[in-house]
Amino acid sequence: MGNPNSQLHIAIIGAGMGGLACALSLAKEGFEHIDVYESASNLGFVGAGIQLAPNMGRILDRLGCFNDLAAKCTNVSATSIRQGGSDDSELAHVDLSYIKSTYSHPHMVGHRSDLAGTMYEHCKLQKSVNFFLSTSAEEVKSFSPRPSFIARPRHGEPYEVQADVILAADGIKSTVRAQMLKELGIDAEIIDTNQAAYRIMLKREDMENDPEMLQLINEDRVTRWIGEKRHLIAYPVSNKSIYNISTTQPDQKGFAAAPSATYTTKGSKTAMLDTFSDFCPLIHRMLNLVPDREVCEWKLRVHTRLPTWVHGNVALVGDACHPTLPHLNQGAAQAIEDAAVLAVVLSRSPGQDPDSVNKSLRVYEHIRKERAYTLVDLAAASSKTLHLGEGAAKEERDKQFEALKQNKGAVPDKWADSEVQKMIYSHDCRQVAVDSFDELYAKM
Repeated sequence: MGNPNSQLHIAIIGAGMGGLACALSLAKEGFEHIDVYESASNLGFVGAGIQLAPNMGRILDRLGCFNDLAAKCTNVSATSIRQGGSDDSELAHVDLSYIKSTYSHPHMVGHRSDLAGTMYEHCKLQKSVNFFLSTSAEEVKSFSPRPSFIARPRHGEPYEVQADVILAADGIKSTVRAQMLKELGIDAEIIDTNQAAYRIMLKREDMENDPEMLQLINEDRVTRWIGEKRHLIAYPVSNKSIYNISTTQPDQKGFAAAPSATYTTKGSKTAMLDTFSDFCPLIHRMLNLVPDREVCEWKLRVHTRLPTWVHGNVALVGDACHPTLPHLNQGAAQAIEDAAVLAVVLSRSPGQDPDSVNKSLRVYEHIRKERAYTLVDLAAASSKTLHLGEGAAKEERDKQFEALKQNKGAVPDKWADSEVQKMIYSHDCRQVAVDSFDELYAKM
């Protein structure tokens, strides 16, 4: 069956995970006029490691890019949750070897650049997808009936872009979201979590002379070390040539010297080592491998829940509407779920007129909103549990970890808990959209 709405002109703002997934999903659904606007001059993707859960893998498989990505990733067979203190004792060991047989796709870890790069290469194979790089999206001139915005090339004069649909995948600093909320009279702001993160990539050649480090990079395992208000999570990526370490700790700088829009600041290696000074010697040795000039600190921000993601024929996607803390490893996956649902609802819209398209976009919001915000809340709750200091709450948490050794109870680290995994990984967002579209559209 063909796509009756294939001629809709769809403009996507942002070529991150959400934007690329939107472009590829729409192309695979049969849309023929998809334009992607990105302020960067090239898509030489950067970043650190990323976990790729089965709910993401299922979508990527349908898009035809899963196998290319999987060849670069590591299938995770287990996770070890350890005390960050000097004894490095294991609180829990969770077997994850059942994931693929249970949810049809494995839980993998890889490099963010591999995920983005694979989607980008597959987008370029689609004749319907056009990229406009070095072009930022500025003022939204109209949200409906024919949405438009001002595109500003880095070298050239600004011009107006009109489309039938605009999808704003422009991240937590989304300019489209800010304009949408202003027009709707809604006050919603970025929330300071008071947390920051170091993103560290260690090379195999720098680790291989240390037996403990070599064991870490050789294993198909995710390891998390937890302590009061801090933790580290680590795993091998890029065919085990790199060991990725991500930390979370209090934002001691407050990023006070940088404007509010800034995510990163050059970090101090001394401050990083001091932050984890009471952690085990293995952590100290790994952190000491980081070159001074490569210490960068990320600010972790989230956003207040938005009452709507849609205005006219403009919709928000990914971090523009549901940014999350990284503790469930679902940020990119949820943006990709957004894309899969958008492709379904737009292809099934009973008409191409603005009203029909708006109703279809509101179906997208209805399908995605509660799930996305549930996972945002769960990630925040997991952060609090992982970062407990000495006291009754920590003692109770550690008893739960101890019970796991007898296969009893839930995992306090929620991303490793089987019931949480079932809720996240078994969800087939595209099928939900296919099955529920007609009923939901009729109610709009």
